[in-house]
Amino acid sequence: MRISVPEISKQIYPNDIRDILENKYDVLGPLWVGIQLEWMNDVYVSFKDHEKFMIIIFLINKTLHFYSRNFTKLTFDEFYSKDTVEIEKFSIIEIVKNIKIPKESARRKVIELEKAGIIKKIKKKIIVDRSAFPFIIPINSVKRISRFLSLLSEMLAKEKILKNSLSSAELNNTIVENYSFIWKNYYDMQIPYQLKYKNVFSDLETFHIYGSCIVNQHLFLQNSKHISENRIDFIDSMYSTNAMQGINAMSISDITGIPRATAVRKLNKLVKMNFLNIDKKKHYRVTKFSVNKLTPLQDSVLDLLADFSSKVYNSAIL
Repeated sequence: MRISVPEISKQIYPNDIRDILENKYDVLGPLWVGIQLEWMNDVYVSFKDHEKFMIIIFLINKTLHFYSRNFTKLTFDEFYSKDTVEIEKFSIIEIVKNIKIPKESARRKVIELEKAGIIKKIKKKIIVDRSAFPFIIPINSVKRISRFLSLLSEMLAKEKILKNSLSSAELNNTIVENYSFIWKNYYDMQIPYQLKYKNVFSDLETFHIYGSCIVNQHLFLQNSKHISENRIDFIDSMYSTNAMQGINAMSISDITGIPRATAVRKLNKLVKMNFLNIDKKKHYRVTKFSVNKLTPLQDSVLDLLADFSSKVYNSAIL
């Protein structure tokens, strides 16, 4: 049997991808932040509680790491062939450390998940029962990521970093066939991403709402004539465009699924933080202060995205 040995020289490095993300931000940035908002919207559907979902994906990711350590690779269909996922033993302290929530909150949320039948102990096994809550099988997330990576691959090919661009279908197939490995890396990107922003906003609902305002301004700016390719200039263009359109509380509630009363409370918090301002029409816009404050954080988030993207590409080409 002939064995195909990957050619090390063909691998794609995160640093090369990172440069493209920075310099072609006018196209890639709005697309990616839109994908992230859609993911957060899907997350909120499950429990109306971001932290409970974070606990679940943290536990599932422990299982994905177990598969990887033991050279087990499951396809998308294999991973979702059952409603249950066996997970490793865990402690409340482990959740506190990795999800960054207070000990009593972690304990209470785990108990609530157990009472709801989502986390179960069956003899010596601990399982997550996906049938016990409206878990969204990430078919759309895989498609969105495939489209984004296909567009990015075209830019990489133009710069001779990638020999040929990859179609959405090719990348979708790569993710589906190598699902447990790639989704481990996806969660390795998403969990730190969420926690980095939670550290700034104190809770993920507030970040979720701020993110919807960012997406609104990104999309408005992308469709305007005031646009620059690289990230810094693109962001600066937000404040040189007097016609920048804001978004109201009702629209934010409709987009995120967060109840209007909660959305208004979080919006008021963001105004007090000087992260948003509000006009006479009660439309909210992000402030220059907030974007400047978050720029170093966004740098590290783009590093995470570049690392994840390189792993998907290398799975496809090597």
